[in-house]
Amino acid sequence: MSATSERRERERAHRHQLIVAAARELAETEGWEAVTTRRLAERVEYSQPVLYSHFEGKDAIVTAVALDGFGELAAHLRRARPAAPGPDRALHAVGRAYLGFAAERPALYQAMFTLPTGLRFASAGTPPPLRACFDEFVGCFPPSDERRELFAEVTWSALHGMAVLSDSGRIPPEGQEERLDFLVTRMTR
Repeated sequence: MSATSERRERERAHRHQLIVAAARELAETEGWEAVTTRRLAERVEYSQPVLYSHFEGKDAIVTAVALDGFGELAAHLRRARPAAPGPDRALHAVGRAYLGFAAERPALYQAMFTLPTGLRFASAGTPPPLRACFDEFVGCFPPSDERRELFAEVTWSALHGMAVLSDSGRIPPEGQEERLDFLVTRMTR
């Protein structure tokens, strides 16, 4: 690859990341309904055709934001798990980190889990950041337990439910720690 091609590729990657960051910032401050290609083009100071040269539309932008989010979540969980040795402590630390991540980044969490994307779990095409998140849950259970992936799925599902129900006000956020304790106790018996 020539130096010119490398420079163009770096510039393209930079524009791509700039668009993703702008979408995320706009979503966090004004909600996902405010994220339009027109608003993004204005914010990043590129034309709409330049935006469309990177993304087919809003769903593709949301997918890119979600992938970044899964990368961040995996790193967040990875830092929490080894800090608490033993299955129950590790699961508790990962659960707390997960719920904290969801509460602190509601628009990002929404992109990751509730807005339309083509991202799929548990398939041959699962992107590495999604698998990395799942692996952090799996790592909370003993390697000798052949059902550890099942436990990880159920745990993640329960935490997701707690995060969404708490964010929507359907369950009180002040009961989150007690719910987490209950979940961890049941899953690590």
